Amino acid sequence: MEKTTKSQQNNIKKPAAKKPVKAKTDAAKDLRDLFVDELKDIYGAEKALVKALPKMAQNATSKKLVAAITAHLKVTERQVTSVEKVFQAIGKKAQAKKCVAMEGLIKEGEEIMKSAKEGDVRDAAIISASQKVEHYEIASYGTLCSFAKSLGETEAAKILQTILDQEYDADKKLTEVSQSINHQAKDNDSSTTKPAKNVSSTKKAASKMSSNGTRKTAGSATKKPGSAGPKKASK
Repeated sequence: MEKTTKSQQNNIKKPAAKKPVKAKTDAAKDLRDLFVDELKDIYGAEKALVKALPKMAQNATSKKLVAAITAHLKVTERQVTSVEKVFQAIGKKAQAKKCVAMEGLIKEGEEIMKSAKEGDVRDAAIISASQKVEHYEIASYGTLCSFAKSLGETEAAKILQTILDQEYDADKKLTEVSQSINHQAKDNDSSTTKPAKNVSSTKKAASKMSSNGTRKTAGSATKKPGSAGPKKASK
């Protein structure tokens, strides 16, 4: 590996120093404040998801996928109540905050559905969008569990762990459903379709082979040049 000279090092442009992001007036001052703020965020996310899941189910074709989304909708509705219990456990009033991340994921999900034809392909797109949501929730609840344990909030940590396990189960179920749907969507791929044979050219080739005597037909005999057929017996 070549070493850079001092002159070359001096010519290397250093990244401009960036000013730190200015904190809001109500910014979190410690881990507990951050925990409460993140809890408000996921509370808002779950409420937004309750409104978004029915639309995904309506646009799905696979019965298994519709069942999976419908089942998770019921779980999500219970999770909203569970998060409220977390607020209660830490002595705070349940308050939702607009979740920018979930808002973006839901919007992206709508765009993904519009970009796929109705049927197996759209079902695959819905699973893609749904699993992105699940992975965000898994990350969020995993962090909240860690915060709760660090703060000694045993009851809150227990409730959050239950929700986290439910998100893992939902993601696993979507993966199972996707296996058959992805396979069916792959069969719709026009690029894998074999081109049809040119029937007219095939017939022409067969005709040409027959006319020059290089191809025999069943039950026919080939005569030698100059042969006049079988000779009559002499008396």
